[in-house]
Amino acid sequence: MENSMYPQPDPDIARRRRELAPDALAAFRAFSSSVFADGALPAKTKQLIAVAVAHVTQCPYCIRGHTKEALKAGASENEIMEAIWVAAEMRAGAAYAHSALALDAMKPEGQSSEARHDEHH
Repeated sequence: MENSMYPQPDPDIARRRRELAPDALAAFRAFSSSVFADGALPAKTKQLIAVAVAHVTQCPYCIRGHTKEALKAGASENEIMEAIWVAAEMRAGAAYAHSALALDAMKPEGQSSEARHDEHH
């Protein structure tokens, strides 16, 4: 028996979602279909974006689902892995960029932009 923080999707979970909020579920499905349809970006590109975003948000359901959808849309394993590396770079880059907040907070009292902001309010 698998002891996981994330339950595997099953028909009972799908039924409960449908029963508890049928209108919201229908709206979400229509929205999702619209978003992932071919448009200015082809469906394959949209699925590769979704794979990358799923890795940044760290949703295991989205990672599995959009990886499978990307493959169905014609993405290669190499393209999927490159999308994941883009996500990794963006996540690491965001941590680096946000270090400006810590550096600002470490300035001597009265010199940080937050202190200057507080003085004006």
